[in-house]
Amino acid sequence: MANEVKTETALGEPIIEFKNVTKIYTLYRSSREQFQALFIKSKKYKRHKALDGVNFTIRKGESVAIIGRNGAGKSTVLKMITGVAFPTTGEVNVRGRVAALLELTAGFSPDMTGRENISFKCYVLGLDDSEIKEIEHKVIDFADLGDYIDQPVRTYSSGMKMRLGFAININTNPDILVIDEALSVGDANFKKKCKAKIKEMIKKDITVLYVSHSKDIQEICERCIYLQKGKVIYDGTMQETLEKYPEFAK
Repeated sequence: MANEVKTETALGEPIIEFKNVTKIYTLYRSSREQFQALFIKSKKYKRHKALDGVNFTIRKGESVAIIGRNGAGKSTVLKMITGVAFPTTGEVNVRGRVAALLELTAGFSPDMTGRENISFKCYVLGLDDSEIKEIEHKVIDFADLGDYIDQPVRTYSSGMKMRLGFAININTNPDILVIDEALSVGDANFKKKCKAKIKEMIKKDITVLYVSHSKDIQEICERCIYLQKGKVIYDGTMQETLEKYPEFAK
């Protein structure tokens, strides 16, 4: 189980804030109708409210799980924190560098080696040459790919690519670490290694936000936010919130 929840005075300043956030998606029956709607006003669509007046504040150093059934709005929250999506109404404030363990293999160049892809992905994440040089050996050691690190990524298995992606993102010295079911990577030993690294980051006051259906969240997070149909149903300690979530209360 996670450690006792830190008091507000023991935590840093707010690092993530959602203020009355609503997100409405316009859904079309096909990509063709979506394209036509750019030029011709159409009524052939539906509106889906993914988030409905969501409010919460996460402070520096907190470890927070977000739970809920599929369609509860978890992915939309993550997209807003990582800057992929924006609210229809309301305000989202994120302060600091975000490392997102979402699509771990996205952005790799298949013809580059693993080592070359470290530099490539780090540039995409906004790191400069000195920062990349500082963390490269840490990434290589953590991924533990042996001689494959100097082979083209197209020769990697999906598991090897995920290990490299995890190692890159977790070693970029973020202020906020966002995890979406990423601990399914690799074998049991690698999962254990990943969890230990995340716990180490929490001790260094890095904010961790973890979305998962796995009970792994109880090992890592102190606080838990329960979403249902785009609304916050409960926000409290891990134990309190899980007791209100049917899938975990069984």
